[in-house]
Amino acid sequence: MKYVHVGVNVTNVEESVAFYQKVFGVSPVKVKADYAKFLLENPGLNFTLNVQDKVNGNQVNHFGFQVETSEEITVHRERLKKEGFFSRDEMNTTCCYAVQDKFWVTDPDGNEWEFFYTKADSEVHKE
Repeated sequence: MKYVHVGVNVTNVEESVAFYQKVFGVSPVKVKADYAKFLLENPGLNFTLNVQDKVNGNQVNHFGFQVETSEEITVHRERLKKEGFFSRDEMNTTCCYAVQDKFWVTDPDGNEWEFFYTKADSEVHKE
């Protein structure tokens, strides 16, 4: 397998392209009036934006990127702050039976993206 594919419904392709271009750090490989496609090599992700008349909040629970080091959390958070994003930080938190450092950003249609580093396993789901 080369790519995981995720298609997200959006209400405004231009706003969403601007958001995801900053989050992913790459430009889309295809943009139409009602569609955009990003291909990320690392991680291998085929990510598309599909215009709908109405989108209400998260179409899924959330999306995320798991990084390899705690330092990567800081790098991505600082990179996105420079792009004008507000991040919701959760450092040393217990979630999903793991202790994690993470932060969240939200796209123009309310979909949340988590950048996280797993520090250790935990016996509890969430504290």
